[in-house]
Amino acid sequence: MEAGDGKEETPLSSALSRFQLSEDYGFLLPNPLVGDGRATMPQLSTRHLRGREELYLAHLVLSFITMGYLWQEGEEGTVKVTAGSPARGELAPSGSPPILSHADFVLANWRRKDPSGCCCPPCRNLDPIISLPGGESLRGFILVTFLVEKAAVPGIKAIPQAIHAIRQLDEETLHQALQGLATAIGAMAALRQYYVDPAVFYAVIRIFLSGWKDNPAMPDGLVYEGVSEEPMAFSGGSAAQSTVLHAFDELLGIRHSQESTAFLHRMRDYMPPPHRAFIEEIGRAPSLKQHVLCSGDARLRAAFNRCITALADFRSCHIAIVTKYIAVAKAKAGRAEVGGWAGRPPAALEAKGTGGSHIFSFLKSVRDTTRDGLISA
Repeated sequence: MEAGDGKEETPLSSALSRFQLSEDYGFLLPNPLVGDGRATMPQLSTRHLRGREELYLAHLVLSFITMGYLWQEGEEGTVKVTAGSPARGELAPSGSPPILSHADFVLANWRRKDPSGCCCPPCRNLDPIISLPGGESLRGFILVTFLVEKAAVPGIKAIPQAIHAIRQLDEETLHQALQGLATAIGAMAALRQYYVDPAVFYAVIRIFLSGWKDNPAMPDGLVYEGVSEEPMAFSGGSAAQSTVLHAFDELLGIRHSQESTAFLHRMRDYMPPPHRAFIEEIGRAPSLKQHVLCSGDARLRAAFNRCITALADFRSCHIAIVTKYIAVAKAKAGRAEVGGWAGRPPAALEAKGTGGSHIFSFLKSVRDTTRDGLISA
């Protein structure tokens, strides 16, 4: 339920709506605009836009245009300067950097084919609003990531419930919230099987998610004409930009290595500002882990540890998927062709994720430090 929809606002919905979160969709934009094709303004400006839905759509369209323009010739044909209008119009919408982010690629990039139909697996009633080369594999990649975000919703709702329960010393409600969080994380892990051809992902899709920070293919960054005469560097779209796992880590008191923390905190710059504020609010709340430790309640400790274990298992699943779609695909790499568009694997990203991290060492590190969060008996 969204604020202002005519329904009575509950304490939970009030807590979520402050950060532009939905009881039904979590961090996903509940009803993304799809546009009507009239995108031929002489100069792009956010002053004509009204409401966050239009801002999200503007950023979605412009960031997809930018990625297509930058990477249409692969690594060999990268440019150093973007056109003026997209750069000027792209800096402000939704408070995000001028590049395709997780918020664009997934949160605001979905629609129902039948407006009255459901948005449940196996995605038959869902489509991306805007796409890039990759065909059905790209569609599957976007929509299954959408479903993971959707499966996280009960866990997101459990966060303010847990914090309120800690403050009220309501152990029964806290136990229920932790049970709900563990169940939600398990549901997310069950969806982490993409309907994607690994060769297409590695050779075609991956480059269009790449940024121009920590990327040898564009070592100097990109000049945004009309914005700055100096090159600017931004990371590409990454699962690390999803607010969901940041929020869960913050609630559970998980502390990652210094290097991983620095990268994750940098990824927060690519989240919509209200979502970043949600993480910060959790960080200011009383410590859940300390509360469980001090309570001496074996039932709370077990529920807390179920959350930690579920999150570590989720991250192990992610490692397995990355192995399949990057390491195994790399071993078989050649050219992949989709819809007449042929792609070569991006050599500059062989050891890195699209966000610029050293992907396997990063993923294993955050998985292991998650496990370290378990409370021993």
